[in-house]
Amino acid sequence: MILLFKIGFLTFNWIDAVDILLVAILLYYIYKLLHGSVAINIFLGVLSIYLFYLLVRALDMALVTKILGQFIGVGVIASIILFQPEIRKFLLMVGRTADWRNGAFSKLLQLKEHEVENHIDINAVVKAAQELATEHTGALIVFSKSPELKFYTDSGDVINADVSKRLLITIFNKHSPMHDGTVIISEGKIKAVRCILPISTKEDIPAHYGLRHRSALGLTEITDSIVLIVSEETGEMSLAQGNNIDSNLTSSEIRYQLNHYLYSEN
Repeated sequence: MILLFKIGFLTFNWIDAVDILLVAILLYYIYKLLHGSVAINIFLGVLSIYLFYLLVRALDMALVTKILGQFIGVGVIASIILFQPEIRKFLLMVGRTADWRNGAFSKLLQLKEHEVENHIDINAVVKAAQELATEHTGALIVFSKSPELKFYTDSGDVINADVSKRLLITIFNKHSPMHDGTVIISEGKIKAVRCILPISTKEDIPAHYGLRHRSALGLTEITDSIVLIVSEETGEMSLAQGNNIDSNLTSSEIRYQLNHYLYSEN
């Protein structure tokens, strides 16, 4: 084993360097995942208690070590319960980064049997959103290039319909039984309506953003989807992607961003 340096009783080799680097990367992604949410305060509290536990154990303070040790043992189970949404987001983020479906590994195992037709009539969507915005009719439309939204699709009514302006306007009509919820467009079709999305728990979301904007952010935090939002209050059109929202967009800006998302080579 290659020894990098030694200070007194402390030895440091390249395995230790890799170990520290991996821990740093893990802590960075945990912070990035929890930043801006209520869970960050809980995480910092748990981390502080654990660091204090390590300190009293190193000082051979037997009584405090035993008490905190019991707390740490139960705390693992409690953390899984408390951080259940964040753990799920983390695992989804890891799975999405690995991208097994599109990599060489999936091709080797022939998991990807055929390319999915993903052509969507973007003009029809933009014109429908523009008309809905003019009438101050709220709308939430999700676009996805992969089938990873099946969980959310199953939460609504599956219709597998062609994308058209008339259908979208009909769905979001205030008197329609389908208007309450989200439309998911994937694989070139309107997959489902009245779908339920996760709501973002971030604390730094602007106060003027309503439930639609929070739902759009909640989905983009854990998937690579893009979400079109039409505000019922202001009539503004916005796009959420990558945990961010671009507000008050024009029709041409929305058309450009949707085309870039759906058809650009990433």
